[in-house]
Amino acid sequence: MKREELKNILEQQEKAFHYTSSFLPAVDDGVQPYVGDPMPYYEDGTYYIYYLKESGDSFNHSIYLTKTKDFSHFEEKENAIVTADGHGQDEWVGTGSLVKADGQYLLFYTGHTFSKRFAFSEKVLLARGDSPEKMEKVPGWEITPAPELMQKLDFRDPQAYYDEKEECFWLTISASCQGIARVLKYRISKDLTNIRYEGFLFTDREGTVYNLECTDLFQMGKQWYLTFSAQDGCLYYAASKERFGPFSEPIALDGKLFYAAKHVDNGKDFYMVGWGRRSCTLTSLTQISAWGGNLLVQTLKQRANGSLYLAPVDAVAQQYQHAQPLLAEPSLKLSAEQTYQEQAVFTVHDSFRLSGRFTYAGKGSFGLAFAFDKPKEDKRIEIDASTQMLRFTFNQGTVTMAEAPLALTAGWEYSFTYIQEGSLGVFYIDDVAALTVRVYGILGKPIRLFACGNEVSFTCLQEFTRDESMTH
Repeated sequence: MKREELKNILEQQEKAFHYTSSFLPAVDDGVQPYVGDPMPYYEDGTYYIYYLKESGDSFNHSIYLTKTKDFSHFEEKENAIVTADGHGQDEWVGTGSLVKADGQYLLFYTGHTFSKRFAFSEKVLLARGDSPEKMEKVPGWEITPAPELMQKLDFRDPQAYYDEKEECFWLTISASCQGIARVLKYRISKDLTNIRYEGFLFTDREGTVYNLECTDLFQMGKQWYLTFSAQDGCLYYAASKERFGPFSEPIALDGKLFYAAKHVDNGKDFYMVGWGRRSCTLTSLTQISAWGGNLLVQTLKQRANGSLYLAPVDAVAQQYQHAQPLLAEPSLKLSAEQTYQEQAVFTVHDSFRLSGRFTYAGKGSFGLAFAFDKPKEDKRIEIDASTQMLRFTFNQGTVTMAEAPLALTAGWEYSFTYIQEGSLGVFYIDDVAALTVRVYGILGKPIRLFACGNEVSFTCLQEFTRDESMTH
């Protein structure tokens, strides 16, 4: 198939998908906008998801809003909540957070400029309103990088919390100091007049990334967690018994295709709200690195030992109730010492959910293979028993596009769930790990189960679709 022909097919497929749980803003004048760096907020049964809107009618990543009750359907608000100022400090808008105190809604956000007229490339700015759906910028209010940071370039992503007991706001801010990524701590008086820098809350101990973006600090049960997305990397969490640390070594929650996620909770259920990365060029076989994508929400779960993992959102998974016929028996065994053994089992629909169970006995890999035009162009969700990694790969495992850590034991039985809407999917080994993937151009094609250097038994295999008439 010629490249231009393939490009047209992929573009038409993508335009035809109707994303509901993986929200996309409405097409604007023929242009598809995307979601970047969400800022979730919960109040009275409604989740308000503010986000940086990429493209369309959004000017320089202005902040827009979509609302939902359960993350299965969204209500998009047409007008911007905060608009970038092409001549001001917020020439471009960066992410932040909404907090409520005494009936006032405060939206702390990042103002970024390329202009040499301003002393700092980034400052923390503020908008305020009496409603979560209408904000006005507060002229003159700002936080600038503390002098001891010795830099004027990176100072962003304020996450704010109101402390009722101490009647103050706490902020975490992402910055780099002497080339090392840090999370900063700020205390702000209730009247917003006293701003105090209180040093580093967390430091990238490996020194491998320049910024720890989109930080969030929250409590689940008796444990405190700090989450962040390592710039151009994965979503991580670090744990502490105390609010402000010290924190444990960070652990990845997903691969690099689930980015900029922050938590939101209703007092009982916790979620991570981020975006699923997309490709700039749909015909690229391995490039999935564009900024912005679909809104993606995953349930955040806590184990008895305090460790965290991601799971499907119940309201999203429950949409898929229409059983589909399989291409093979619901139980099968695959055994391959070196080469691949594969069996077509499922079929790709516009949106679908797969489930099943597995046990394995070897040290090789196994998982799902998404058929493309040529075998070496297949995309694979690969469980690597020897390295204990969950990978999204190309060219029979030789190229890794995303990965997340595992902790599996040979001989034990595990269950899995895979949900794909349009080209965006998330694979879950239930109660163990999650991995977000992006797969273009496979509509109507088979999905194979495979094993290589392993012996795997799959049971209880099922596929479900949803009633598409209910999603429009």
